[in-house]
Amino acid sequence: MPHTPGGDHYEIRTEGGVSGQVVVGRDNTVSRVEGPAAPAAVTEQQLAELRAEFARVRALLPDDAPDRAGELLDELEESATAPEPDLSTMEYVRRWFARHLPALAGAVTSLVVHPIVGQLVAAAGGTLAEEFRHRFGGEGTA
Repeated sequence: MPHTPGGDHYEIRTEGGVSGQVVVGRDNTVSRVEGPAAPAAVTEQQLAELRAEFARVRALLPDDAPDRAGELLDELEESATAPEPDLSTMEYVRRWFARHLPALAGAVTSLVVHPIVGQLVAAAGGTLAEEFRHRFGGEGTA
């Protein structure tokens, strides 16, 4: 670094395999920004809890509910627990229940926005998690 008359002079020497950040000077500001932590993997116990929630909602289906209702809950469970959750299916199922079985729409929505589903979505990647937040609101992660 050249010497400036009346200014500060800094001379830096390193030896060997030096690596990392070096800040030299006066009144420097150093900021460090890190991305979000990697989402925690969903455990088998958490998946079992989520599956139990699906079973609980299935048990709420009235005897005269269309067969399609049970099939859609199966699709929702498969979509939510897939390696890359299918948000379109999740949105469709939620909308179907709101139209055809509104008494269960809240229970189905609670499955869609369940914290473990959010964790599964987050594990699939940031773009999918952002789309999840856009479609369903909330954090999308547990």
